[in-house]
Formats: sequence, structure tokens, C-alpha cells
Amino acid sequence: MKKDLISYTIHLADSALILGHRNSEWCGHGPVLEQDIAITNISLDLIGQARNFYQYAAQLTGNNTTEDTLAYLRDAREFKNCLLTELPNGDWAVTVLRQFFFSAYQYLLYQQLQHSSDTQLAAIAEKSLKEVTYHLRWSSEWVIRLGDGTSESRQRILNAIEDLWMFTGELFKPADYEIEATAKGFGVNAELLKNDWLQNIKAIFEEATLPVPDENAWMQTGGKTGSHTEHLGFILADMQFLQRTYPGCEW
Repeated sequence: MKKDLISYTIHLADSALILGHRNSEWCGHGPVLEQDIAITNISLDLIGQARNFYQYAAQLTGNNTTEDTLAYLRDAREFKNCLLTELPNGDWAVTVLRQFFFSAYQYLLYQQLQHSSDTQLAAIAEKSLKEVTYHLRWSSEWVIRLGDGTSESRQRILNAIEDLWMFTGELFKPADYEIEATAKGFGVNAELLKNDWLQNIKAIFEEATLPVPDENAWMQTGGKTGSHTEHLGFILADMQFLQRTYPGCEW
């Protein structure tokens, strides 16, 4: 049970960390100051969630493991984040749609994780849910704004849907450690979240006058089990540079 709990906790941490890092790349580059601050704050929220999960995973692992060793001293094959979180930012439409897809999933996930038999996971989920509620509202408003805006904004969000949709299926395809986590009561059955997620997506897309892609379309998977796109390696090279160059350094 402990091995599956560690893997499940690290999976939750990895997805939050990688998306948080991706969003942080917008800091100082947002389209307007208010949204620059918004996306930066969302990055901080996600990285904070990752820290909470990593700290718990480190406690479970022992052997002098820390949140820093889990974040900075693992290679790409050891990361268990969903592929969606590691994709390039693209333009603003890609970034906000990626956040919308993931936040809609995370919102449902944390709602259920609050009832985990593991009190620490439940506590992290309860605290994080308040943040994710804002992330979902913010990204939903942007999807509507772009979809029902100008011809330019609409085309950009349509292009973003085409690029990202194939990566959403992995959110609901459980890895072995997720299956075990569900069976043992401390995890959430991701498959059962799909219908509610789709309904939320359809509701926002309808308001944005956007077409909903085929839910049975082919989906890209592999991130949860360590098979990543080429993009993750570049993220880690950037994120882990200081710790790998100066091992053990601290602020």
C-alpha cells in the first residue's frame, strides 16, 4: 500500500508542479498587467500544491528524501505528470484552454479526494480546492471571451482545441497506482470523473459558441507512467539546472 500511496502522491505533485512551471513562463509576458498577475498567481498556487504533495511523499519515502530531491533530482522517465501539463504554452488561447481543461479535471478530483481515507491527502485536497475553484472560473471566462469574441480570437481558440484535445483523455485513463489507490480507498477513480468533466466542458463551450470535439477520438497517453513528450526534458533542464550544478545549495 505504501508504494502505491507514494506513487499516487507524486503523480498529483508532478502534474501540479509541471503546469505551475509552464504557467510561470508567462511572468512578465502576459497580454495585460492584470492577466500577467493572474497567471503568475495561478502558477504559485499550483507550485504550492505540488510542495504539499511532495512533502508528504518525502515523509512517506524516508531515506533523507525531501521535496527538493523529488522535484529537482529525478529524470523525465521518473515523472508521472499528465502530458497535458507539459505541453508548450503556445499563444494565450493555448495557455488558458490548457488551464481550463486541467482545472475542470482538478476541481472534480479534489472534490472527491477530500473524502480520501488518507487524512493528509484529504487535507491537501480541501485546501487546494479553494484555489482550483478560482483557476476554473478564471480560465472558463477566458475560453468564453475568446470563443465568442473576434474572428481572430475565435480562430485561435479553435486551433488550441485542435492541438490540446487529444491530450485530455489521459486524465481519465488510470495508471496502475491510481487503480490501486482507488481500490484501497485513498485515491479517486479518475474514470468516474469523465462524464461530469465533459458536461462542464460542453457547458462552457456552448456559451463560447465553440464546437465540442469527439469524446471518442484517439487520445495520447503515457505521461502517468513516465513516457513523455520531448518537451518535459527541456522543462526539467531549465527547472533543475541550479540544483544539479550546485548540489545541495540552499537560499
